[in-house]
Amino acid sequence: MSGATILHADLDAFYASVEQLLDPRLRGRPIAVGGSARGGVVLAASYEAKAYGVVGGMPGWRAARLCPSLLFVPGRFREYQPLADRVMDVLGDVTPAVERISIDEAFLDVAGSTHLFGTPAQIATLLRRRVRDEIGLPISVGAARTKHLAKIASQVAKPDGLVVVEPDAERAFLEPLPVGLMWGVGPVARARLAERGITTIGELARTPSSAVEQILGRAVGARMSALSHNEDPRQVAGAGRARSVGAQSALGRQRATRELVREVLSHLADRVAGRLRAKDRAGRTVTVRVRFPGMRSVTRSLTLPGPVATTLTLTEVAEQLVWQAIREQPRAEPEVSLLAVSVSGLVPQSSLQLELPLATDDPRHPGSAPGAARWAVDRSVDAVRARFGNGAVGYLPTAMPRVRTVPEEFRRLAEHDL
Repeated sequence: MSGATILHADLDAFYASVEQLLDPRLRGRPIAVGGSARGGVVLAASYEAKAYGVVGGMPGWRAARLCPSLLFVPGRFREYQPLADRVMDVLGDVTPAVERISIDEAFLDVAGSTHLFGTPAQIATLLRRRVRDEIGLPISVGAARTKHLAKIASQVAKPDGLVVVEPDAERAFLEPLPVGLMWGVGPVARARLAERGITTIGELARTPSSAVEQILGRAVGARMSALSHNEDPRQVAGAGRARSVGAQSALGRQRATRELVREVLSHLADRVAGRLRAKDRAGRTVTVRVRFPGMRSVTRSLTLPGPVATTLTLTEVAEQLVWQAIREQPRAEPEVSLLAVSVSGLVPQSSLQLELPLATDDPRHPGSAPGAARWAVDRSVDAVRARFGNGAVGYLPTAMPRVRTVPEEFRRLAEHDL
């Protein structure tokens, strides 16, 4: 039996493909979801638009210059999740070992399914045909011995293709590929490696791990060096309860002011706490990640006396942790490029048990008077949003941000529980 039993299935240009599926007039034409020729941000682009250099995250005016025939569509956010869920149901028909890592991609372990559906290549072919015939969307699949290599193979297979990397062909397959295809190598890391003459995965594999660690940092460098040799022990984790819930916001490079940190963390805490309450969950450990220029990240965590799922409390704890990380930096007013908040140590919380007023009124105790009041307010906010939409009500920094370039619906779709 083939050893390439891990599949990575990735829907092609998912948001744009959905728009083309729902509106036949858009098929075969360059389209951008979100933004406009006057401004805004392109959230996703069809492959016809990508051929002109249009990509997600690009300003709309620049995309229009690159592709004068580009069509901008606002995006039908309510359609994306149900269609993606249908695709995941198809994947689940061949194996229970499906690890969904975003709205439009997942890993599968088909080692136990080959006696029913054939080789991994045959299983991948079956899945691609079913997704196309039953749902109408293109999907690319990579098959390999490890998760790392399966994901690279699916990228090579795009658009709408299949690549199987057998164990005896791994080194030859990876050798000429650009390092940018590796999971975790972004523009900054790619530029640093290029300065040292390392542009392909093969060149990275031939570079001593100690040298890679000097270029990218000890942890990242060691991981990238191992992955370049396809050393990836991670297994496909099947569906299970979420271990944590998180959200993050990339900021470019901005000075860490009180106003900026408060606004961003309020927004992140609102998203995280809302998702916790929607699942009747709460968590005890709050973790923040602050990324500074140069891809240097600092993580800080705090375990609370009780599990919380309230927006204000989560915001306050996150602020405390972020400023703790910022004050430890050598610069008095450092710049930050990303803020992230997550909550772990999750437990069920469909109702709140009030506490006797024996201790001080600390909202970090969920059953205290202020803690219970915050929980009740948030539940009321949830009810209003469920009826009238997410923009109907919210805390001031969340409801009236200074800058909002990406629709909130898109942010929520892009997030997933860990």
